[in-house]
Amino acid sequence: MLERALEGIKVLDLSRILAGPWCTQNLADLGAQVTKVEHPLRGDDTRGWGPPYLQATDSDERLSAYFICCNRGKRSVAIDYATPEGAEEIRRLVLQADVLVENFKAGTLRRYGLDAESLQALNPRLIYLSITGFGQSGPMADKPGYDYVFQGMGGLMSYTGQPDGEPGAGPLRTGVAVVDLTTGMYATSAVLAALYQRHTTGRGARLDIALLDVAVAMNANQGSNYLVSGENPKRSGNAHPNCAPYEVFRCADGHLILAIGNDAQFVRFCGVAGRPELATDPRYATNSARIDNLPALRAMLADVFPTRTRADWTAAFDAAGVPWGPIHTLREVFDHPQVRHRKLLQFARHPVAGRIPMVRNPMLAGAAGDGTPPMPPPLLGEHGRVA
Repeated sequence: MLERALEGIKVLDLSRILAGPWCTQNLADLGAQVTKVEHPLRGDDTRGWGPPYLQATDSDERLSAYFICCNRGKRSVAIDYATPEGAEEIRRLVLQADVLVENFKAGTLRRYGLDAESLQALNPRLIYLSITGFGQSGPMADKPGYDYVFQGMGGLMSYTGQPDGEPGAGPLRTGVAVVDLTTGMYATSAVLAALYQRHTTGRGARLDIALLDVAVAMNANQGSNYLVSGENPKRSGNAHPNCAPYEVFRCADGHLILAIGNDAQFVRFCGVAGRPELATDPRYATNSARIDNLPALRAMLADVFPTRTRADWTAAFDAAGVPWGPIHTLREVFDHPQVRHRKLLQFARHPVAGRIPMVRNPMLAGAAGDGTPPMPPPLLGEHGRVA
């Protein structure tokens, strides 16, 4: 069972906010023992990132929804590493740790003797992961940075949003911190690779993961589009830059996503839409031609979709094997029968905060587990304090 794959692995988590905690939550979900080190007074910044909060019924304790989303399965110890006693306690914990995760500005922990070189001298098997905005070296290594900064700096916002000339045109961020989340996933992969490598070498590793690097890499096909063509991608709203028609359309009573991924699907779509001639029209018969003539195709389809309801369209699409999707609210997401079948909504029981709803790790959603509920996000210093 994957939820026990990392049993026996001890992770010391000095990270805060989202990218680092997302990584360490993944490791906890896979069975690692994760000890979250927090400042005795402030704790992780996201403890105060609310509302909403989950309020305990019989005390003043509360957990922010943001903190809940990325700190399941961890123990919390309150340690001020800036004090000699606190730094010494970190060194003591490192002796038994397999992995240390931190996301302070480059050089911060060196001031307290808690840098990779110092701690790996104590424990050569330690895997020391640093997550920063710009990496451990380079002209911007000493600068802080948040997800929003890298959505812009890495290029994502330059082609996200409505096209120029349309209402609401301009750069647009995504609705969640996708650079942080993707960084957390890259960091998870790096840690797992380093643990595997340690079986061969017997030694730990120093991992340097930068949000800027991830922001550049996650441009994916858009980045490749630029490198091949030399042209900056333009904002295209809900349209896909490489496939068509592949976007949101308004029906008589709402919206749906049409996702045509190949020419055969387009032929079937044209039949359902009552426009079979489009499938043989040289302007639209191939995906490349449809991209070249997208404004005209989009205008025609914008007239066709409002002639029928969403239910009519989607029933016909399902019968013909035409890919489509709904646009759900989160209430609809968690009520959806497939989401329920995959058991993506799970609950933990906290002795103070009560029943806590969370999203199951997708790595585990298809796996057979033992039914044990997850360990809830901890209260600040719940498992120990060192002044």
